[in-house]
Amino acid sequence: MRNRLKELRARHGLNQTELAKLAKISRQTVSQIERVEYIPSLIIAARIAKIFNESIEDIFIFEEGDY
Repeated sequence: MRNRLKELRARHGLNQTELAKLAKISRQTVSQIERVEYIPSLIIAARIAKIFNESIEDIFIFEEGDY
């Protein structure tokens, strides 16, 4: 799985700490999600999608072999 989190965060002028506060997660979790070291729960993914006004599927992209 890959994601567009870092790209969207930069486009919206947010640093990891600011996004973490909005998504009610830690800055470390944001960093781990960006590096694809952590796959967020559906609840966290939905919060992030709402912040950026994007669909979950447009942020978190499953690739062949991921499932």
